[in-house]
Amino acid sequence: MGINVLICSEAITIFFTKVTQERHIPFEITAEPDPFYSESNIRYLEKKMEDYKAGRLKLAEHDLIEE
Repeated sequence: MGINVLICSEAITIFFTKVTQERHIPFEITAEPDPFYSESNIRYLEKKMEDYKAGRLKLAEHDLIEE
């Protein structure tokens, strides 16, 4: 990453000093929900499964699939 050891060491020292002073991590940690499990995607996948079971879904083999 182009960061030398001295700068990295100083950054860690500053981080731990801040944590010690404030008694918490000096930034917020968040995680965005996985869009795969969104309500709209679940509805989309359920509709595709219904279409597949009813024979309405047109399937095609992908070029990257090797046998």
